[in-house]
Amino acid sequence: MSLKIDQDHGRFRQIVRGRIRQNLRKYISQGELVGRKGKDLVSIPIPHIDIPRFRYGDKQRGGVGQGDGNPGDPIHGGDEKQPGQGQAGSDAGEHILEVDVTLDELAAILGEELELPDIQDKGKNKISNAHDRYSGIRRVGPESLRHFKRTYREALKRMIASGTFQHDKPVVVPVPDDKRYRSWKTVTEPVANAVIIYMMDVSGSMGDEQKEIVRIESFWIDAWLTKQYKGLESRFIIHDAVAREVDRDTFFHTRESGGTMISSAYKLCSQIIDADYPPDEWNIYPFHFSDGDNWSMDDTLACVDVLKNKVLPRANMFAYGQVESPYGSGQFIKDLREHFGRDERVVTSEIRDKDGIVGSIKDFLGKGK
Repeated sequence: MSLKIDQDHGRFRQIVRGRIRQNLRKYISQGELVGRKGKDLVSIPIPHIDIPRFRYGDKQRGGVGQGDGNPGDPIHGGDEKQPGQGQAGSDAGEHILEVDVTLDELAAILGEELELPDIQDKGKNKISNAHDRYSGIRRVGPESLRHFKRTYREALKRMIASGTFQHDKPVVVPVPDDKRYRSWKTVTEPVANAVIIYMMDVSGSMGDEQKEIVRIESFWIDAWLTKQYKGLESRFIIHDAVAREVDRDTFFHTRESGGTMISSAYKLCSQIIDADYPPDEWNIYPFHFSDGDNWSMDDTLACVDVLKNKVLPRANMFAYGQVESPYGSGQFIKDLREHFGRDERVVTSEIRDKDGIVGSIKDFLGKGK
């Protein structure tokens, strides 16, 4: 039977989930959560929520805190006023509560709100993860694994059975035969692993706003795929006319300029898959973000060739997000649709601004690939 405090806590969590769901689209478009993300938790500011508090019944009379006075009076009984700064206002204040939500719970709310299907099992779960699990008790073992509670119980049973236990002097002294040790067995479980290879155009036409859109969208893609797979890795590639692999921080904050040759990123993506991610063991998700400008049609045809022959046969899906920029032509998404319009493994999405992130996430993840 669950305790009432557990029921109250569960009800409070439901209220928090409801408030997050109401404001989820705002959180996504404004990117508030990205800066508050910890290792496993995200702190979310939620205004206008009643915090649970104790309410005393009529029977509680007397005792501590039942003397003269009103709620809010200072304990020491003084009436000193503390000086403040500025002029007094006339409006009610807005009190914001921050609640911690796990990334897994946040991804579940995202899935419910956007009606995202679970990722379909591709059968790429051949990686096995072996680990030890304590599952029994035995009479021999190292002292570091001695089970003190079971050892005490065995000693107590022996002393009671032999009549040496004294109720007025309840001292229990274990002997070597009383000692019990934890034992373990090695468990091997299949693990479904996935890798996201993010690629971003950092040529001169991709400004800070466009990179911020990519950063917010990648946060939610990471959150959703982490919920779907036990092991998730992320790799990052930036490119202008030349592609190179970088870390996450460099990926989102680098400032570069120059021309654009998208095929350089696709070739590097293919090389990374070759080197580190056998397709029969990994679920592979390349995501590419650009403003749609490419150097030439020849390079676009080179992109099509790499995608057809090297990337798509090994990936679960290929996602291309085109971020609108005042300097980009937007031609590349048209070329992709012309060559891969009927290929369900290629998903394209146009992102006009931050308000378009929600729709783009649904475009990418809504098919359960």
